[in-house]
Amino acid sequence: MRSAIVLAMLGFAFAASANAATAQNPAVVELFTSQGCSSCPPADANLIVLAKRPDVLALSFHVTYWDRLGWKDTFDQEAFTQRQSDYEAPLHESGPFTPQIVVDGRKDTIGNVRSGIEALIAKSNRAAMPQIRLTANSVSIGAGMGEADVWLVRYDPRVVQVPISRGENAGTTQPQVNVVRVLANLGSWSGGEKQFALPPASPGLKTAILLQRPRGGEIIAAARD
Repeated sequence: MRSAIVLAMLGFAFAASANAATAQNPAVVELFTSQGCSSCPPADANLIVLAKRPDVLALSFHVTYWDRLGWKDTFDQEAFTQRQSDYEAPLHESGPFTPQIVVDGRKDTIGNVRSGIEALIAKSNRAAMPQIRLTANSVSIGAGMGEADVWLVRYDPRVVQVPISRGENAGTTQPQVNVVRVLANLGSWSGGEKQFALPPASPGLKTAILLQRPRGGEIIAAARD
């Protein structure tokens, strides 16, 4: 009896490990940040470390609402601010804040607390994710369950040094990595195999695909080139 229980526990542990984040099934870590936010540099530094991990897709989304503090973020877009806003209700937040980290669209934490981020990454687990096949010109989504939006993300994988001359971070140079430059909804997926054409990427940008439940829901699959 005891051996049967042990074998069952080992089988459960193996299944959990098999579904955990890997290079082919990375945990998606989204940082909502701003160059004009004084508490954001430690979160940007955390993302630089996480971006080196093969089991993590780290993305930096620069929001617009701190531009009023005197510094216009050089990478911000209203689309990124809207993406963060879409997460508010599902994550039970009363409003947007920076630095916010969202992992797999499921849970969030403060971006400058590394232990909290690591804890959420450790729980990343997609048991039945549809397969995503990504080429330079197209993306194919395999069969699966439910409905999802297909998001195209183009990001700069370099660590970029940004000098800040005004606002809360005036006089500093802030390193930033995996800054998202393009976010586009390619369409919807409803469980069957489907293919989408991809526009050419600008030089130097990397491509990622997120398969995400509508209205700020969980990310059920992700791929990158």
